Order: sequence, then C-alpha cells, then structure tokens
Amino acid sequence: MTEPTRTAKGTRTGFTTGACSAAAARACAVGLATGRVPPQIESLLPNGDRVTFAVADGRVQGEAAHAWVEKFAGDDPDCTDKAHLTVDLRLLRGQAGQIVFKAGEGVGTVTMRGLGLEVGGPAINPVPRQNIADNLREVAADLLAQHGLEVTISVPGGQEMAKKTTNARLGILGGISILGTTGIVRPYSTSAWRASVVQGIQVAATLGRGVVALTTGGRTETFAMTELRRQQPDLPAACFVQMGDFLRYALDEVVAQGIPLVVLGVMVGKLTKIAQGETITHANRNVVDTDLVAAIAAQIGASADDRAAIAAAKTARFGAELMVERGLGDAFHHALAQAAIDTLTAPDRYGNAFQLRVMVCDFDGQKVADVLSPPGRPRPTAAGRTGIGHTRSADFDTDNTA
Repeated sequence: MTEPTRTAKGTRTGFTTGACSAAAARACAVGLATGRVPPQIESLLPNGDRVTFAVADGRVQGEAAHAWVEKFAGDDPDCTDKAHLTVDLRLLRGQAGQIVFKAGEGVGTVTMRGLGLEVGGPAINPVPRQNIADNLREVAADLLAQHGLEVTISVPGGQEMAKKTTNARLGILGGISILGTTGIVRPYSTSAWRASVVQGIQVAATLGRGVVALTTGGRTETFAMTELRRQQPDLPAACFVQMGDFLRYALDEVVAQGIPLVVLGVMVGKLTKIAQGETITHANRNVVDTDLVAAIAAQIGASADDRAAIAAAKTARFGAELMVERGLGDAFHHALAQAAIDTLTAPDRYGNAFQLRVMVCDFDGQKVADVLSPPGRPRPTAAGRTGIGHTRSADFDTDNTA
C-alpha cells in the first residue's frame, strides 16, 4: 500500500476500513472483468484522492472474485490496524446496475434504528457504500450495464475487534463497522469521538424512552447507570452516552432529536466548567474559574478566609473538598449543579428545549447532588416526531470508536 506523505512518527495518517474495502472491491472487479486480480490497485477515496493499495490473496473463480487489503492506520491507536479488509465479489446475472452489500465474518449486523442503516443489514456506513460503488462503476461499467454485483465484506478477527468499540451498545452485533467519511485516518482525531457521541444520541432517541444520560467518562457513567437503574431497572445501555468533553455537540443533537430529558453525570471539575459557560470542557481549552467556585461557596455561607483560599486554588476539587470539611458539601454541590442548570437553560443557550437533571458524584463515585430543572418543551424532530427518529447518519474519520 502507498502510505501518505511520510512525516514524523506520531503524525502519520492512514486509511479507513471503508477505503481499504473499496480498494479490495475495485481489485475484485478488475478480476471479474479481466480474469486476473491485480497485485496492486489505484483506488478512489471519498475525498477525491487516488491512492495505490497492495492487494493480497487475489483470485477469480468463475463468476466470483476474492481479495483483501491490509489496513494501515498510521499513528492512530486504532483496534483495526493491520486488519484484512476482505471482499468477495459475485456477479448477479441479469440484475443490471444493482450493487448489493452483505456482511461476512467479522462485519457487524445492524439491529437497532438510528444509525441511518437498514435494521438487519450490514454495518457498512453510507459513505463507504458510495465509495465502493463509485470504484466498481469506474472499472466494471461494462459488467454493470448487463449484470449486478454482490459485495460481501469480511474482516477476520472482527468480532474480537468489535469488543473494543461501542458497537454492541449501538446495536451493531457480530463485528466491526465499515466506516470513513474521507478515507483518511488522522491520528488521535477528535472527529471520531464527536461523531460517536452524535450517533449514540441518535440511537438513544429511537428507543422511545425520552431520556439520554450524558457522562464524561467511565466513572461517571457507572455512577449514572447505578443511580438511574435504581428507578428504571430496564433502562437500556444505549440510553447512556459517554460524551467526554463534547457537551455542545451532545446537547445540539439532543435538541435535533427532540429528547425531552437530559441527565448529566459529572464530577466537580467538569461541572464547574459547565457552570461557567464552557461547552467544550477539555482541560486544555480553558482553566477552571475558581472565582466562580468561591462565589458558590459564598452563597452557602462560607467564611471569607475559605472563599479566598478557594479563589486562589488551581482546581475546583479543592473548593469542593474544603466545603465538605466544613460540613457544607451537600449545599455546595447542590448550588454548583443549579448554577450549571441556570447556565445551560439560559435563553441564549438551550432555554427550555429539554428538561435537565444534573447528578454529581465525588471521586469515589458517591452521589453528592441531584438537581432537576423545570420540564422543557422539546422541539419536533426532522421526522415530525418528538424524541424519536434521526436526522442524519454520523460517519467516522477513524475507526476505533464503532
């Protein structure tokens, strides 16, 4: 395979599962047209670039061809790196122009709505499907003028790879997804995580439960699951979405889907950033406003000395732990959660688009606050329904998240 321009280690780009599948499909199509699968193939990427891939195990047997392309993920920490994206291409006699996709071993099957894919069909996202079809039409136009082509994509070991993704929670069972919007994998790209957050909310909306729980990581998700399932034991795992630092993208999608109740499971650091108006809460974006923490402490009767110490501190955790020491922990966490609600439900933010419940845990995972806003008024979704449906399918520029 031809790698993108060589750069320093740590910044090398790679290719998506979709791009590799398209290259293998193109090589198979050449095989059907000529009787021989080539050892390398120049393939069209979704972004319009053309890249040469090495092709392995190419063979033609009657009206079928087989080949695989090894995925190169560059410097991205991707569980599908070095996977063999395998295509079996079969002629469909008399079905002119038809291109049919099937999931082979290691490629997931869609079992839930909300992904922009047919339930029961293969987990091959729309952009890779189009990219594969474009490549087939370029090299097998004469074949397609009279017949169709069945594209079966397999990934040996894909079931094990899928355990490292969010696929099962999204209802994609039996393997990985075939993904990619540009064809290029960029190392440590945040676009994949953002897209997975949006997709997770789309799936949650289809469940009809009217709630999505947004958490910042594994600890807060465990906390939120424990608390919410005490009240609703059958609440599906797909109602819980780890949004990480991407609150803005998560809440924008909540509004788009018309979900009426949002639960935020957070700890004091992220909660403070939300209260101060940050909707991208990464540590490198903006520092915690400890003056705000001190102002919250003032509201609950903290002493002047304690307020000064909190304002001078580097973290919100210091202020929270000091208030706990003073016997003011419950009041402090409640007031901070209310401040976050007030910020997010302000008219220039999300207003009353949804009801907001903020659940706060300490660093041991114990609940320290649970505050609920007044009911919201969800907007109708693009599908004309409230809380059900999807507006688009999210594709990925890297593959290790779904």
